[in-house]
Amino acid sequence: MNRPQAAAALAVLEAHRVEVAKKRTMDLFAEDPRRFQDFSAGLDDLLYDYSKNRLTRATLHHLFDLARACQLEKRRDALFGGEKVNVTEKRAALHMALRNFSGHAIHVDGKDVMPDVLAERAKFLAFAEAIRSGRFAGATGERFTDVVNIGIGGSDLGPAMAARALSPYAAPGLRAHFVSNVDGSDIADTLKQLDPARTLFIVSSKTFTTQETLKNAQSARHWLVTALGEAAVASHFAAVSTRLDKVAAFGILPDRVFGFWDWVGGRYSMWSAIGLSLAVLIGPNHFEDFLRGGFDVDEHFRTAPLAENIPVLMGLIGVWHRNVWGFPAQAVIPYDQRLARFPAYLQQLDMESNGKGVQLNGDAVTQATGPIIFGEPGTNGQHAFFQLLHQGTETTPVDFIVAAEPNEADPEHHVLLFANCIAQSEALMRGRSLEEVQEILRAQGLSEAEIGALAPHKVFSGDRPSSTLLYRKLTPRTLGRLVALYEHKVFVQSVIWNINPFDQWGVELGKELCNRLAPLVADASVDLAGLDGSTAGLIAARRFLQG
Repeated sequence: MNRPQAAAALAVLEAHRVEVAKKRTMDLFAEDPRRFQDFSAGLDDLLYDYSKNRLTRATLHHLFDLARACQLEKRRDALFGGEKVNVTEKRAALHMALRNFSGHAIHVDGKDVMPDVLAERAKFLAFAEAIRSGRFAGATGERFTDVVNIGIGGSDLGPAMAARALSPYAAPGLRAHFVSNVDGSDIADTLKQLDPARTLFIVSSKTFTTQETLKNAQSARHWLVTALGEAAVASHFAAVSTRLDKVAAFGILPDRVFGFWDWVGGRYSMWSAIGLSLAVLIGPNHFEDFLRGGFDVDEHFRTAPLAENIPVLMGLIGVWHRNVWGFPAQAVIPYDQRLARFPAYLQQLDMESNGKGVQLNGDAVTQATGPIIFGEPGTNGQHAFFQLLHQGTETTPVDFIVAAEPNEADPEHHVLLFANCIAQSEALMRGRSLEEVQEILRAQGLSEAEIGALAPHKVFSGDRPSSTLLYRKLTPRTLGRLVALYEHKVFVQSVIWNINPFDQWGVELGKELCNRLAPLVADASVDLAGLDGSTAGLIAARRFLQG
């Protein structure tokens, strides 16, 4: 971090950490009866509790100084103002326009984009409703019962995550499936359970050239044509793409093609027609509720003071953990089985956005950037990797996500679920000392020798930070809020680190090399000269194993 003011603010935080480390988090609660109230923030029914993190009011003061030194508010205004904040691709990053319900214009390159956004939204939502109602049917006249989204990355992870999360809002008798991997087992396993006459495919690829997506689309097309004939393609395929020529060559009708804009990045595209499969599943009204949730957070992030701004707090606390304490990872644990894909969605959002080693001006970064993001639903994670969270040699901050009420009417299940969530966050903070363990073991009647041997293994260090996002119920609007909170959190951290969160050049080299190597893998007669020893050896070994 070579910006002088930012570097100075970070140095203050590093010195401040020495003072904070002298106290345990439990001591901070003991000293301040209002700690929970003062170290939490809200947005309607959504509560962000960050009181179990090892920080004080002074910490927040210093973090806000860091944010101002990095001109966070100015950079936020540039983002919402449609400026070309994606500097390497010379584009705006204005996915917020896709969920804008303010009635106000949003400009990109001097043009109000909202008329086009609203028109495209109306078009794909009308198509979604026509599928749901049966007005658009398959080639044999049967209603669609299954929708298969074929995409990868942002055109898969977002819709797949949201479809699972919002499954209680799905139309009866309608199922959504998601195919992304070029591994042929992905498309094969999906097609095995489907009836061609009742299946709609949505091919999601802006350029209609994405290798994995096109290969899966071609396999789906062959499967359909084999069963129903070439003429059926027009009735059973739709596309989200801007390449009308390539889509037409595939056999998809123009009125079944939906677009979006270059100022919408792939991992931010679920709010656009990329969310068509979700809109078909849950319906236009629920889809618009999802958009409204994102808009709620946009307005909150844009207008709330830093001290009350949830994405700002999330981002700055993440910087406190990553850059001042040196924690390399972040766990996200939703206590909701329907949010099972949410951590995977956040992996792309966070790690593709902020997994960068170059500053905006091209200089190398001088501090750690994006953390490793991982997670699994609670309570499953408790019986998997929570051992490391509680007693491992690395400290991993945790975001817990939980609803006050379940979508299903089963209060006994939800009581246990909620109790597990808050118990884990308390245990991470509280820990258990050697003396406490010894006292417990003595009460159990163990000998001093047995206690001496066993007690060290049952010690928990505690002071392992966590935050909790609590909301009333997982609705479409709530999910929209959760997604947008993390989007803006990622942006906040990118500003502190002075990196571009809207490009992804790191995925390009592997694609280029794949295109070069695929012919060598396919044709055993091609000479392998010029390859490195390992690559050549692996291709040769595959040829041998194939006989």
